[in-house]
Amino acid sequence: MSQAGPDAPGVDPAGADPPGEARGGGFVRPAREADAASLARVQVASWQYGYAGIIPDALLAELTGDEAETVWRDRWRESIGNPPTSRHRVLVAIKPAPPRAVVGFVSAGPATDADRWPGTDGELYELRVAPGQTGHGHGSRLLHAVADTLAHDGFHTVAMWVLAADSALRQFLESAGWAADGARSELDVGAVVPALRLHTRIGE
Repeated sequence: MSQAGPDAPGVDPAGADPPGEARGGGFVRPAREADAASLARVQVASWQYGYAGIIPDALLAELTGDEAETVWRDRWRESIGNPPTSRHRVLVAIKPAPPRAVVGFVSAGPATDADRWPGTDGELYELRVAPGQTGHGHGSRLLHAVADTLAHDGFHTVAMWVLAADSALRQFLESAGWAADGARSELDVGAVVPALRLHTRIGE
């Protein structure tokens, strides 16, 4: 099973909204190094919200404390400023105004699983929308934008690992045309957390 984001465990994007919900405006753009602190804040807040009851409390506190947020900020800055390849992408969702702010993000690139071909198979490493920002279409805009970006980069399919307990993310992806491909794994975070892989076709 791949990791999500820059060395981050898990793939639950708390706050992702299904297509068809009320739209409050906003847009998606490529992330900038100056966005790193905002990405870390969204990540920590969404983990605290989405992982409660799934990941052991002690580990969750360790992953989302002030010191951890600083580590995630530095890793996001590195991921954005010095990506592993030109096909590793980070996109951010911006609420319209005022003031404009990062309220979600998605990171993606070549597939990392042994049964996928990184030349044509892409992967969403992490998809997050800040708690309290659902219902505005940010999750849908991120998903559509990253699919377009990956297709432009030459990928034909894209996959994402989803925690089995995260029915909200699974339903969100399925409503957008994704489906489980039969691959399963277990994330060892002090307790075994089952996960499954979903995928969809994005290009020829």
